[in-house]
Amino acid sequence: MPKVTPFLWFDHHAEEAMKHYVSIFPNSKVISLKHWREGSPFPKGSAQGVVFELDGQRFMGMDAGPRFKFSEATSMFIACKDQKEVDHYWSKLTADGGEASMCGWLKDKFGLSWQVVPDQLAAALTHKDPKKAGKATQAMLKMRKIDIGAIEKAMNS
Repeated sequence: MPKVTPFLWFDHHAEEAMKHYVSIFPNSKVISLKHWREGSPFPKGSAQGVVFELDGQRFMGMDAGPRFKFSEATSMFIACKDQKEVDHYWSKLTADGGEASMCGWLKDKFGLSWQVVPDQLAAALTHKDPKKAGKATQAMLKMRKIDIGAIEKAMNS
């Protein structure tokens, strides 16, 4: 079967981004790195191609100039097992110029959007008691980083 691999177009910093992401996620590795050479349409030494895995998911990327930008229309979704994982990914991905957004969304320092979401959130938002689900939703809509304890407190208030 064919595999779907996200491909990321960077203006600059594909190599730096790859190394940053690999340092954050467990079971991750750099697979390959090729640089543009003299005479290419892009600056010599910038990344012609990067291939890496984040916890088993393969990604590809390149430095290809400013023509296209990342947007929130595409994001990487991180399903977290607990608050400790949410806190880890949130702090690493917002570091050094990343930006927190709303409802568990953020942009990292390279402009790539991520959703950092605890598994417990889906259960709260779809709770069999519609009042509890509504309270969970209202609490989430006020958050930047998802706080599982605050969601549970809101549901039970």
